[in-house]
Amino acid sequence: MNLLSALFVLALALAVVVVLLLLWAAGVYNSLVRLRNQIENAWAQIDVQLKRRHDLIPNLVETVRGYAKHEQGTFEKVTQARNVAMNASGLKERAEAENMLSSTLKTLFAVSEAYPELKANQNFLQLQEEVASTENKIAFARQFYNDSVMRYNTKVESIPTNIIAGMFNFERMEFFEVENAAEREPVKVQF
Repeated sequence: MNLLSALFVLALALAVVVVLLLLWAAGVYNSLVRLRNQIENAWAQIDVQLKRRHDLIPNLVETVRGYAKHEQGTFEKVTQARNVAMNASGLKERAEAENMLSSTLKTLFAVSEAYPELKANQNFLQLQEEVASTENKIAFARQFYNDSVMRYNTKVESIPTNIIAGMFNFERMEFFEVENAAEREPVKVQF
């Protein structure tokens, strides 16, 4: 084998290695984009359920208010928590506001336990069921979001995909979680 054909074989082998590296990098990049888009979709699904809950709350508060007029403080807390949640921006702020809203809704349902006529009201029962169903959907959407974030973050931090992630500014994403330990505790209602 002469020198020219040896250089040709070496150049061809080098070209194959470069092409394979480029294909691998493109595959990694595309998988990171797919995971990032899945996270954005998961957040949009949370948003849909949160909007549904925000829409249900005024009807629920008005129904309970008709029976429990002296529980004004509870109604104000629920309304205020709803307004804060609707105006929150950013994942962390939004998560904290929504968790606070969940707590105040639990308080509202606890208040309803003291009013047998309210518990028998068909409108209240239907609204309570819709809110409970929405809360379940929110919990499922949060779980899906956090699972998606976990897969994405694992890929962003793992060798060798972290090289491509770093080159194209794929950064870790935040989980949707409760920051305040007190919010993990059961709601205590006193009359």
